[in-house]
Amino acid sequence: MFISEAYAQAAGASAGGIDALQQFLPLILIFVVFYFLLLRPQQKKMKAHREMVAQVRRGDRVLTQGGIIGQINKVISDTEVSVEIAEGVRVRVLRASITEVLAKTEPVSGAAAKDGGEAESSVPTEGVSQVPEQPTSILGRLFGRK
Repeated sequence: MFISEAYAQAAGASAGGIDALQQFLPLILIFVVFYFLLLRPQQKKMKAHREMVAQVRRGDRVLTQGGIIGQINKVISDTEVSVEIAEGVRVRVLRASITEVLAKTEPVSGAAAKDGGEAESSVPTEGVSQVPEQPTSILGRLFGRK
């Protein structure tokens, strides 16, 4: 009698493999939906950001993660750039902290590239006013106004 019960349990175990698959099927489906709705779009966004940061160059107007808008003055290395945030005020910024390129400069023309320098027109001048310097008072000089 004990032997027949042992055979009955072994026969039921072969059908248990299908039950285990049915139990894990919802978890597998949740992971697939999670991948296509969350992970894949995030990877595409990160790839686009890496490409944008790799293509920044001198003269581009950029927005940093801190909310500072400035113009790239110099590309220091693969990871750093110098950004001019005000006239004469330059800060070193990591490329990864650039969130958006607001205005791109035109590529250097062939003639200027042969000379080894950049053309003057490659730096955007929009938003920069050409106001002649006005004489200031003594109080203005004391409080930092030129």
